[in-house]
Amino acid sequence: MLTRLSIRNIVLIEALDLEFTRGLGVLTGETGAGKSILLDALGLVLGDRAETSLVRAGEAKASVTASFEFGAFPAAIVATLDDADIELEPGEPLIIRRQVKADGGSKAFINDQPVGVALLRELSVSLVELHGQHDDRGLVNPRGHRALLDRYAGTDLGGLERAWQAWAKTEAQLAEARGTVEQAAADQELLLAHLAELTEIEPQAGEEVRLAETRAAMQKGEKLSGDLEELRHIWEGSDSPLASLRVAARKLDRIAGEHPLLTEALAALDRAVIEAGEAEDRLLEAGNALVHDPQALDDAETRLFELRAIARKHRCDVDDLPELMRDMRAQLDAIEGGEAQLDALETATREAREIYLAKAEKAHAVRLKAAKKLDKAVAAELAPLKLDAARFLTAVGKLPEDKWGAAGMDSAEFLIATNPGADFAPLNKIASGGELSRFILALKVALAEQGGAATVIFDEIDRGVGGAVASAIGERLARLADSGQLLAVTHSPQVAARGGQHYLIAKASSGTVTKTSVSKLSSKERKEEIARMLSGAEVTPEARAQADRLLENA
Repeated sequence: MLTRLSIRNIVLIEALDLEFTRGLGVLTGETGAGKSILLDALGLVLGDRAETSLVRAGEAKASVTASFEFGAFPAAIVATLDDADIELEPGEPLIIRRQVKADGGSKAFINDQPVGVALLRELSVSLVELHGQHDDRGLVNPRGHRALLDRYAGTDLGGLERAWQAWAKTEAQLAEARGTVEQAAADQELLLAHLAELTEIEPQAGEEVRLAETRAAMQKGEKLSGDLEELRHIWEGSDSPLASLRVAARKLDRIAGEHPLLTEALAALDRAVIEAGEAEDRLLEAGNALVHDPQALDDAETRLFELRAIARKHRCDVDDLPELMRDMRAQLDAIEGGEAQLDALETATREAREIYLAKAEKAHAVRLKAAKKLDKAVAAELAPLKLDAARFLTAVGKLPEDKWGAAGMDSAEFLIATNPGADFAPLNKIASGGELSRFILALKVALAEQGGAATVIFDEIDRGVGGAVASAIGERLARLADSGQLLAVTHSPQVAARGGQHYLIAKASSGTVTKTSVSKLSSKERKEEIARMLSGAEVTPEARAQADRLLENA
């Protein structure tokens, strides 16, 4: 709730520090004393536009500081501040400060941390609910009417939200699966063509290296064929070098025993025969390895070029082609399996939708029943508030399917008709500010609303009424204030007498300087102010006596 309000250099207010408590606080004063200035100042910390005209004449800047305290901060406030990276310690007040410069521009702070004005507006919904002639928040805003009705009705929103989330999840899965299957089906013909092409060529792992080596060897054989043929002629026949060495070895063998040197010569010759034989074997092997077969070379080159061409087509290496074939087969299998998965997801989606519809229809019935009950409750409050010719209607309707959500398929809006035979219209279409405020009061009493903003302000809700109607308004304001904090700007002594705290707004002039002040009244001062409200400029004994009676009966 609002606990402190400090104002510096706002229009006629030079310096003002106020403290507020729970319950009903009333603000009174003569017309033109500056009650609207007080509300304008409070509006600054709630994110209203910073007009330079608010800065007191002759001053460079103005400021307003509001302090809010809670036993436990509402979840909405905590979430909003968390999003803005502002931490609050338990028991710590929420202090909002707004500065306005006379030459333009403004700054906003929350607990001395600079923030944007948009954050103030977001927080204001949970901090202060203002009802007056230019009310555009709180109960007037139709966006919050369904939530208010649900709170009144006790609608099972938890089960409805879970059903919506389950349906939305299956819908998303189904949409994704459909997209996958449709894309796969579009690719199926191309996949089949690619796979047939790969299957025909049957690429093998490591085949590129083997073919390249074979091709290179054949190309070398082609180049060396003449030299190999010449060497073959040299090593073949009875007059070949190897044959001559063997003949010499046999002849030397017969005489080697005649002298040691001959024995050594024979040994060396034997080694030469062995080495020459090995050389002959290697020449034969090389000839076989480097054999030049033009057809075999052409086949190897054709195969190698085909493999490399298809690898380039699929933007991969030749060795990756076998894995690519396996991937293509898996994709084709998935197309067939995807159809079965699609059927299962369609069934799950239909079932989830039916569950959601059942819960949404149940919520619809609960809302319709609660709407009738609320209409009767509000109607009972209208006559005492001098709105006996008016009618109230909670309009519950079904939204188109694309507007359904976690809160169901319903719209809800509070409508009123101020005259017999007139059509129902939204609350914010009512012309009279005082009349609208009394409608809001009747609605709040009927709802017995515990949620909403921490502080509720009614600005001149008693405009144009008096006597029994003013008493009825005061009684209802006091009843609402029992569970929280309510401030009322009033001209009615009957309403003022109900206040737990009474603040007097006064304007005084000294020469050319005019100032507005606000003071909290003592019991004696309060009785005198209520007597003034009863009698006018001159307070009479009869007015004081009537003030005593009002205070005693409050």
